[in-house]
Amino acid sequence: MPRAFLIVLDSVGCGGAPDAATFGDEGANTLGHIIEECAAGRADIDRQGPLRVPNLDALGLSAAVQLSTGCKTEGLNAVPQGLWGVAREVSNGKDTPSGHWELAGLPVPWDWHYFPDETPAFPTKLVAEVCRMADTDGILGNCHASGVPIINEHCAEHLRTGWPICYTSADSVFQIAAHEESFGLERLLKLCQDLAPTLHAMKVGRVIARPFTGDLENGFQRTTNRRDFAIKPPAPTLCDWVQSVGGKVQAIGKIGDIFTMQGIDSVVKGDDAALMDHLVDHVKDAPDQSLTFANFVEFDSLYGHPRDVAGYARALEWFDRQMPRLLENSRPDDLMFFTADHGNDPTWRGNDHTREQVPVLAHGGGLREVGVRGFADVAASIAHHLKIPSQGSGKSFL
Repeated sequence: MPRAFLIVLDSVGCGGAPDAATFGDEGANTLGHIIEECAAGRADIDRQGPLRVPNLDALGLSAAVQLSTGCKTEGLNAVPQGLWGVAREVSNGKDTPSGHWELAGLPVPWDWHYFPDETPAFPTKLVAEVCRMADTDGILGNCHASGVPIINEHCAEHLRTGWPICYTSADSVFQIAAHEESFGLERLLKLCQDLAPTLHAMKVGRVIARPFTGDLENGFQRTTNRRDFAIKPPAPTLCDWVQSVGGKVQAIGKIGDIFTMQGIDSVVKGDDAALMDHLVDHVKDAPDQSLTFANFVEFDSLYGHPRDVAGYARALEWFDRQMPRLLENSRPDDLMFFTADHGNDPTWRGNDHTREQVPVLAHGGGLREVGVRGFADVAASIAHHLKIPSQGSGKSFL
């Protein structure tokens, strides 16, 4: 019996979105610009030279970048030995729920709410609700920001006052950072959970708990206890389709949060290294007619948003070195997709996601180009492989 693995390299876009200018992202190209920076020697921090991802390239990575943008991929020119192409999103967004829902066959049927890029960013009524739920006299931040810098900016005042650090971005999110010990991890999670219905009613996609630890002397670090409280998908997704025929769905990383556990049987969390170990083990023993849906977030969170080109390149090279562990344990009737949910070009202005097309690479789907497809076609193709009905708008390319 067939099995399917949908592996999302969070934010690893390949440029070329035809509507990028609408989002202020015309010319953004996460993979293309990383390849370019590496080839020019401008990403030689704890690594050197051109980007080295031979396993991804063998499946069609550089071919996908070239198809999407026409740009050169110096040092990466393998003849594809897998199924490869490019996927284009139709949902009006460039964030996590939009990308993942649509990859699972469900384009977002509404426009998300975004907070204005000004200070303060949040309406007075919402701030008052946060203070009431947190039992504090105020909040810190109240602006657009990237997570690590805003924690560093407000950590001392946070420890002194106990006020939560609240911020947003160009995505439809409301994020709350707080110290796991002085504020309390469970208190932070409960605050985000209790606040989520208010934000979801506004069509804000996610309320994100961003816990951190540390002190003023030694510095602060975000932990792996992050949790996303997302809007529930408004219709069945690929995960539900699999469950409807008795198949099991294993979520790895933040997939469970993204889908509010709808259509998910089990979930494993951790940093990307731990998630890779679990994915390798799961490839060995995943049941027949199952879907394993994984997200590797650190490309986005640790290197895309902070605009760290060298770090992003190191992460790509690390992932590539792990791929033989995945492929050598796969079965002849497995289908293993490698794709992304949006872009986050580390050479781009600002510190937010970028509207891009994404590579679609597959092991076990044959040897051919599938061209430029829709995100939802990935779900339809997996459904076809698993021999289950597809309930979405996508068309299988298998």
